[in-house]
Amino acid sequence: MGAQWKQAGREANAQKRGQAVVKLVREIMVAAKLGGPDPELNARLSAAMEKARKGSVTRDTIERAIKKGAGLTDDKINFELVTYEGFAPHKVPVVVECLTDNRNRTAPEIRFLFKAGAMGAPGSVNFFFNHLGVVEATHKDANRDAEGDAIEAGAQEFEPLEAEEIPEGHKGARFMTEIKDLDHVSKALKAAGWNVTASEIRYVAKSFTDLDAAAHKEVVDFLTALDDHDDVHRVYAAMK
Repeated sequence: MGAQWKQAGREANAQKRGQAVVKLVREIMVAAKLGGPDPELNARLSAAMEKARKGSVTRDTIERAIKKGAGLTDDKINFELVTYEGFAPHKVPVVVECLTDNRNRTAPEIRFLFKAGAMGAPGSVNFFFNHLGVVEATHKDANRDAEGDAIEAGAQEFEPLEAEEIPEGHKGARFMTEIKDLDHVSKALKAAGWNVTASEIRYVAKSFTDLDAAAHKEVVDFLTALDDHDDVHRVYAAMK
């Protein structure tokens, strides 16, 4: 969903880890700004905190990010979400979400990355994606009826998580819902015993572009260059 293209182990060096921490902290701040500082009442914040902990972000850093995002300190955040669309090499549709405090800086830099990528180009690709609420969660009961819980929670559909995302002996599922229902579905799944690891609005590709190995590498290199930009929050590509 959205970022399956990422190369395994690409966060291995210190620079990548540092970039990952910055983006995790930024997501916490935005989640706290939008939904408040209490993770029990803010599913997006709860999921962002869980992801940050798994990314080895310290508790003090997480707590500072929450307070800053919620406006509980003198430091104010001015991030805005800006979305860019275009094509990766081989006509793969791409949507890029940026969290930036200066769109006049970010916009030309993202356009440059599109033009610098071989055969990459800006353009409208919105119709290749559905804009949905997505909840990813695991359940300690490996035989849990995910479909039944999806119906009870009000999700539109669900699919299994990839095996590497599921703890041993657990069940894992990805639930899709209308954006307006995201918070309700997250809370309902949590009440049903699911451990919510992601609760966010995503661009979900309607179909995927088939590529051979060489073309796949070209697209991954292009997407990686986008993802490495400091202001880029998420990159969605219609490619597995």
